[in-house]
Amino acid sequence: MSTWTRRRLFGTAAASAAGLVVAAPAAAAAGRRPRSGDDGLVAALRALPGLRVIEERPGADPGYRILVLGLRQPVDHTNPAAGTFEQRLTLLHTGADRPTVLFSTGYAAMSAPRRAEPTVLLEANQVEVEHRWFGTSRPATSDYSCLTIRQAADDYHRVVRLLRGLYPGAWISAGSSKGGMAAVYHRRFHPHDVAGTVAYSAPNNVDDRDNSAYVRFLERVGTRESRKALKAVQRELLLRRADLVARYAARTAASGTGFQLVGSAEKAFEAAVLRVPFMFWQRSTAADATAIPSPHDATDALYTWLDGTAGLSLYTDAVALEFVPYFYQVGTQLGYVSTPTGHLDGLLRHPDAMAPRTFVPRDVPMPFDRDAMPDVDRWVRRHGSRMLFVNGTQDPSVAEAFRPGGRDSRVLWVEGGNHGVDLADLAPADRADAVAALNRWAGNRS
Repeated sequence: MSTWTRRRLFGTAAASAAGLVVAAPAAAAAGRRPRSGDDGLVAALRALPGLRVIEERPGADPGYRILVLGLRQPVDHTNPAAGTFEQRLTLLHTGADRPTVLFSTGYAAMSAPRRAEPTVLLEANQVEVEHRWFGTSRPATSDYSCLTIRQAADDYHRVVRLLRGLYPGAWISAGSSKGGMAAVYHRRFHPHDVAGTVAYSAPNNVDDRDNSAYVRFLERVGTRESRKALKAVQRELLLRRADLVARYAARTAASGTGFQLVGSAEKAFEAAVLRVPFMFWQRSTAADATAIPSPHDATDALYTWLDGTAGLSLYTDAVALEFVPYFYQVGTQLGYVSTPTGHLDGLLRHPDAMAPRTFVPRDVPMPFDRDAMPDVDRWVRRHGSRMLFVNGTQDPSVAEAFRPGGRDSRVLWVEGGNHGVDLADLAPADRADAVAALNRWAGNRS
């Protein structure tokens, strides 16, 4: 399973610009060379304090250059004595006179960077920032206490301040799922760094003590028949636990990994089964409901479907260890989801199978900050200006959605859309509204 597929299974989606038309400020990027003066780009980057040009990669879209950068960042922005780490950035450069999109997946940077939807629409430069503690952007310390939304927001702030001298045009931040959340948190603490924000499928778990919105959503999404089918297959998976867990353990061992972090193959299996309805609706559509197995299907068919829906490799050490920072964040600030379990009474053996603590080493403290998300939600509702939230109506991740209250902000919904929605999926009037807002924020004129 590729790293990108893993992120999508954890809730990260990529954006594409298929089918969109924008009031282009210049000739189409496909027919344009990088603009004059770009020959000094590498020298200009190397002159910036703390910035290292790691490499320039081939394969960029026409009119673009790809540069991989490393920026020396404080581990703790409030305490210089805590040391530094190198944060990975990727720069897609087309011209210093173009807008710049500040992009994040919320996880590791993409190994093959591509233009996000706003970057395509605005013919913009793009700076992708790898989230602290992910990918290669990991401090040497084993202390996770500086993996907070404020520290990450300060990372983004330093990136913008450093590069704005080379890219003085309008900056727009963007991200999907956890990347969209990171973009919102950056705006909360540094609201004037960018001219606008596009957050796709960004969850807003205001109070982690109350996850009833997610349960209610999953009890209403889709058709009655599809919900009934999902519950039935969950029960059947647990009824055939012994055979399925044995297969899971054997295939995992054959791939050279195990379940030391989670604790056992059985517990990992139960976590996957519990997440079935959430993962199904996050990535599927109503049309996919016809492919839900019947309780009468062969065990092989059930195993294959569960793997494709919930991603069984996600709970093995080979993958789960990559995402310890994610589960640390959801377990200390972001909050996590709940799924319906009443239909599984008598079949569950691990009450904490889905808990973030299960996916974080036991020697890592995880105190929960109950003020972090209410503070962000309150700021978005009262002051969230020039913010565009794009959600799918069938995506359980946005059962609790952001509601911006500032000027020139909106929430747009893709009817029947899931966690992978783009502006291109919106109804024509909403799509035109979103594109107009992007151009307005970027200072483009029709």
